[in-house]
Amino acid sequence: MDNFTFQNATKILFGKDQEQAVGQETSHYGKKVLLHYGGGSIKKSGLYDRIKNSLAEAKLEVVELGGVKPNPLVSLVREGVDLCKEHNVDVILAVGGGSVIDSAKAIAAGAYYEGDVWDFFTGKTTATQTLPIGVVLTIPAAGSETSSGTVVTNEDGQYKRSFGHDSLRPKFAILNPELTYTLPAYQTACGITDMSAHIFERYFTNTKKVDLTDRLCEATLRTIVSQGKKVLEHPEDYDARAEILWAGTIAHNDSLGVGREGDWGSHDIEHEVSGIYDIAHGAGLAIIFPAWMKYVYEHDVARFAQFANRVWDVEIDTRDLKATAEEGIARVEAFFASIGMPTRLSHVDIDETHFEEMAAKATERGPLGSFVKLHKEDVLAIYKLAK
Repeated sequence: MDNFTFQNATKILFGKDQEQAVGQETSHYGKKVLLHYGGGSIKKSGLYDRIKNSLAEAKLEVVELGGVKPNPLVSLVREGVDLCKEHNVDVILAVGGGSVIDSAKAIAAGAYYEGDVWDFFTGKTTATQTLPIGVVLTIPAAGSETSSGTVVTNEDGQYKRSFGHDSLRPKFAILNPELTYTLPAYQTACGITDMSAHIFERYFTNTKKVDLTDRLCEATLRTIVSQGKKVLEHPEDYDARAEILWAGTIAHNDSLGVGREGDWGSHDIEHEVSGIYDIAHGAGLAIIFPAWMKYVYEHDVARFAQFANRVWDVEIDTRDLKATAEEGIARVEAFFASIGMPTRLSHVDIDETHFEEMAAKATERGPLGSFVKLHKEDVLAIYKLAK
């Protein structure tokens, strides 16, 4: 196990009706709040009104910015930065899923920066001071409610890039499983895939003797598989929704990655797909991850065989570990297909037109990943495996 420092200061308020406390929680960080959200779903559900009433009861002044889309755009982030500066906003409240939270984080970083907020995503600058962020989560998926990272898309060049800083971890996150009841099945499945991928990125490591976090990763994955099927069959099963909601947070709050080297190559490969084609991130990961696994598994066949056995109950064939590993990968792909996810680029009408461009953009700042270092030709091969 490697040396590590772990600190996650996000306060979690979990359970029924917890959103009623949003005004009180937000008021700890100032009087002027930017209320940031996506489309009309929070208004149709009544959540918007409950949030506004709670903020009013706390005597908070509200500036609003809606319109966040999946794969959030830097153009809206820039608008949010301008609003924060114009109105001297003290705190940002993100109501929605990972896209809304990521957009809020980017705004929080840009609010104290005199240059263009995209500079954070190109590595030109880093955060020194950011606005505090609160969250009311409506989509279990990205884990952004407790993470330090954000991902946005720049329409100019169709670049999807990430940026991280500890100051971007939300100060509090409200997680009510009931707020996820009305999610469409496809969106629920995308979330299940996304949180699974966050665990894969940590599980496939070159660090040895990390059995505790191996076991934690495996347990969380098994929970996602079993409870994910339940929520798709019974969308208003509170207990199953609660398990999935908490699993999404655990998958990306850094606790499963302590003391071990993560990979993150598959995320970077997928970002090029959704950056150009604007598909759901979870759907893109369902396509890319099995292809990545097929490409790299021989680097550590024993780890993939362990994964197959402990997560998918594949009996280990000591005479042929490769067969065990390959069966585990096949079960990942079959699970994604069983919950309605695409598992090939052709399933979402993506052909080879941009493969070269995507591989070049993905690796323009150097090779991807750490489990196996991936250069342009490797990324291109993975896209071809995924077609």
